[in-house]
Amino acid sequence: MLVTLILAAQFVLCTLAGFAFARFAFAGSSVAFALVLVQLMVMPEVLIVENYRTMARLDLVDSISGIGMPYFASAFGIFLLRQTFKTVPRELDEAARVEGCGMLGVLWRVYVPLARPTYLAYGLVSVSYHWNNFLWPLVVTSSVETRPLTVGLAIFGAPESGVDWAVISAGTLMAVAPLLVAFLLFQRQFVQSFMQAGIK
Repeated sequence: MLVTLILAAQFVLCTLAGFAFARFAFAGSSVAFALVLVQLMVMPEVLIVENYRTMARLDLVDSISGIGMPYFASAFGIFLLRQTFKTVPRELDEAARVEGCGMLGVLWRVYVPLARPTYLAYGLVSVSYHWNNFLWPLVVTSSVETRPLTVGLAIFGAPESGVDWAVISAGTLMAVAPLLVAFLLFQRQFVQSFMQAGIK
């Protein structure tokens, strides 16, 4: 649930932001994009205290939404999709408008299909990161129902409760297996998508 929620929010927000930065010239666009790039240089751990305060004010501590909300807008996703959208020929954009598409129609019918390899590559990176994320979920959760696998395994293997290495190893394999299977299934598309969506 957590990974799906984060990925869906990232796809929507990053698509809209990337499209705006790639195709619209508005006042302060370069400054706004520079601020997005600055976010790439800030480690998420630096913002843990402020993020926790924000989640507490929104009454989202110890919830799936509280774990995912700080990651909904991804600077890397915005940057990657902006670069991909800038490679789409303007002629396709104009042809879609002549056919009667509005701005969102152009985005949905022209830009999103052409950026499918980029979405796949970004999706795999995002899922693998949030599947294995540990520190923020550990800080913001306190109940078994909302803790993701990584936090549960770490607490389950705490020395004070006694460590059963066989069970820990089995749990770790079960936690890693979905990512391993996904990578093996999509490794060719994964490599090709990064080659096609190269930074230009």
